[in-house]
Amino acid sequence: MVDELNQALSFLGAAFSWAGPDALVGTSLVLIAGALIGEVVFRRLGLPRIVGYSLVGMFVGAAGYGVASGDISGTVRLVVDLALALLLFELGARVQLRWLRTNPFLLVTSLAEAILTFVVVYLVMRYLGLDMSSSAAVAVLAVPASPAVIARVASEFGAEGQVTERVTMMAALNTLYGVFASRLLQAWLDLDTGQNPVQAIVHPLYVFVGSFFIAGLLGIAVARVARRLDLRNENSVLLLLGLVTLALALTKAFGLSTLMMPLMAGLWLRNSTERPWVWPRHFGTAGGVLVLMLFVIVGTSWSFSALATGGMIALAAMAARAAAKSAAVLTLGWFSGQSLRQSIGVSLALTPLSATALVMYSDLQGSHAGFAAQLSPIALSSIAVMELLGALAVLAALRSAHEIAARRV
Repeated sequence: MVDELNQALSFLGAAFSWAGPDALVGTSLVLIAGALIGEVVFRRLGLPRIVGYSLVGMFVGAAGYGVASGDISGTVRLVVDLALALLLFELGARVQLRWLRTNPFLLVTSLAEAILTFVVVYLVMRYLGLDMSSSAAVAVLAVPASPAVIARVASEFGAEGQVTERVTMMAALNTLYGVFASRLLQAWLDLDTGQNPVQAIVHPLYVFVGSFFIAGLLGIAVARVARRLDLRNENSVLLLLGLVTLALALTKAFGLSTLMMPLMAGLWLRNSTERPWVWPRHFGTAGGVLVLMLFVIVGTSWSFSALATGGMIALAAMAARAAAKSAAVLTLGWFSGQSLRQSIGVSLALTPLSATALVMYSDLQGSHAGFAAQLSPIALSSIAVMELLGALAVLAALRSAHEIAARRV
């Protein structure tokens, strides 16, 4: 297995040296290497394919072809936004919010772990010498657990059970918290730079309401299509992909949240009817390619210089984040009916920090480039490392909870 992996990475290095900056050749090589290495780690080691995708991304980043600056503009941003939209929409469509009415301590636990994560990471960053704004920014980025990683691993291994359902619910909720908190952070930074206070305060509300409105339109459109067509049909999948793409385009055109909109649309669709929604994973082959590219892109968001500059602070932030999430879940899990084993599984599965945080950082960079540049070594080092470790943590959590029935190959 190790020899096969080394051979694949050596081939990728040689190929990139030959291809140089040619985008088409480079993209083709990434797809080939990602698919091959992803399959190797899945079939030989029983690990999620995204571990292979992340390894390819980290290798590409080390070769100097990544997004180590955090600048995911143009085509790269389009790929990230569309892949995340598919994953978030699919995840949202699996979350039954009525569960919060029958078990309100799930919501209490979710809020507690998000707030405690922010507070603990903020205090640790302040202790390590960061100013208030930088500490708050790192703390906001630490709030969401990556729904993309959680959804992919759970789907790939066919996980089912209480831990899977709870961590899916909590990932969806703390993504909403994190995105809204990031908009409040941007409003705070705007006020510091002398922007109109009314505009700074109203803008986060505009983003939330606008994203919800387009999410509702997307949910209604998908529901109407589902009444007439089989969503598992190939042509229907293309139609769904087109609807999500159109909604995403409208979201970007109006300056709304590309993270909130698809997640809210999935939540609206799932909770507006009792009907379960079933379609091909990640919207078929096209979605699978986008997902592969997403995790490769996130894996490239590191550099040796970033690790040298902010690696130790990033490790401290991630350790504080893990401790805070675990403390909240282990303390309050009993009240929501979780056993100790389930609480440990949920806290471990909340480890991933991936594409969601990268998009939040990119949005911050777009509005406050100078400020974001100061955070780049810490934020991007955390994201790249936790993408890989997070996938392994989710798998370990689901296996320890006995929610993966058998090895899937």
